[in-house]
Amino acid sequence: MGGQAVGIVYELSERRVSSMIKVGVNGYGTIGRRVADAVMKQKDMELVGVTKTKPDYKSAVAEGKGIQVYAVDMKSLEGFRSTGANVRGTLNDLLQRVDVVVDAAPEDTGPVNKPVYQLAGVRAVFQGGAGDNLADVSFVAQCNFEEAVGKRMVQVVSCNTTGLCRTIHAVDESLGVSKARAVLARRATDPDDVKKGPIDAIVLDPTTLPSHHGPDVQAVLKGMNIVTMAFKVPTTHMHLHSLILSLKKPAGKDDVVSAISKAPRMSLVDGKSGFKSTAAIMDWAREMGRPRNDVYEATVWRDSVTVVDGEAYMFLAVHQEAIVVPENVDAIRALAGGYKREESMKLTDESLGIRHR
Repeated sequence: MGGQAVGIVYELSERRVSSMIKVGVNGYGTIGRRVADAVMKQKDMELVGVTKTKPDYKSAVAEGKGIQVYAVDMKSLEGFRSTGANVRGTLNDLLQRVDVVVDAAPEDTGPVNKPVYQLAGVRAVFQGGAGDNLADVSFVAQCNFEEAVGKRMVQVVSCNTTGLCRTIHAVDESLGVSKARAVLARRATDPDDVKKGPIDAIVLDPTTLPSHHGPDVQAVLKGMNIVTMAFKVPTTHMHLHSLILSLKKPAGKDDVVSAISKAPRMSLVDGKSGFKSTAAIMDWAREMGRPRNDVYEATVWRDSVTVVDGEAYMFLAVHQEAIVVPENVDAIRALAGGYKREESMKLTDESLGIRHR
C-alpha cells in the first residue's frame, strides 16, 4: 500500500469512496492527537496508527480510543515492552501499512524523517516548524489546494501563517490587497507545556525585523506584499494579530466584513456580544461542545474592522492548537488525489462541525 495514491471514485448523487485512504500519524502531541481524531471522523480515511516515543497517559488515551500505537524506533519499542504496554511495532512497520503519513513529530525533526518516508515510498504531510525545504508545496486548503494535488510531500504552514493566509486571501479575492502588514502577539507555549516561558515578560520574537511569517505567507500567496513582526506574551491560549491591509478597490467596513463572512473557515465575533478577549473565544468553543475547546476558524472581531484612507484594520485571533487540523485533513486528500478543493473542504468541515456564521 505504501506510497501509491488511492483511487477514489465518485457517484454524482452522493460521493461514495471506493477505497479508504490509509493514514498514519507520526507523533501524538498537540497537533498529532487532534489530527488523529479528525482522521477517524472522515468517511474516506482509515487511521492505521500513531507513534509515541514512550508509554504515558497519552499513549494510554490513544489505546483507549482504539488507536494502534507504534514506537518511533527500536529503542522506544524496548521501552514500551519493558513496561508491558501494548505496542504494534515501530514507525517503519506503520509506514508499510499506510498511503499517507502526517508528520506531527517535534519541531526541526522533518529533515530526519523525510528520507525515512521516501524510503518507505509514502506521501507525507509536514507541519510548519518541521524544517525548511521539506515539501513540494506550502499548503492552505482554501488558497492553493489544487497546487498540492498528487504531490509527494506537502507542508501545512504554521498556525499564524494559516490564519494570515485565510484572512488576506478572503479580502484579496473580493477587494484586492496591495500590501499587508501584521503585528503578532504570540502565545508563549501550549497549555500542557510547563517548561517554556515567558513569565512576567514580553519577548521580542525575533528582535530583528521583519519576522519569518511574511515570507511564509508568500510561499502560499505568491507575490503578496507583506511585512510582519512578532512578540511573545505570557499566555497559552491563542495568538492575536493586528492586521492592516491596503486595498486595491474603494471599500468600506461593510465590504471588508462581507468578504470575510463569505470565506470558508473564517469566523466573525463582536465585543458587544461579550467577545472582549481570546479567553471569550475559547469559552465559546467550550460551550459549543468543541473537542478540547478547539477553534478551527480564523476569528476576526467584526467591530474592530475599520477602513481609513484605503487601508483595512482588524484584530485576528488564531487558536494555535487547532487551526491547522482541517488543513491536515485536506492535505491528505490532496496527496491521495481524486478530490476538488470544495469537495474536500466540505467533507472536512462537516465532520469537524465547522459552520459559517
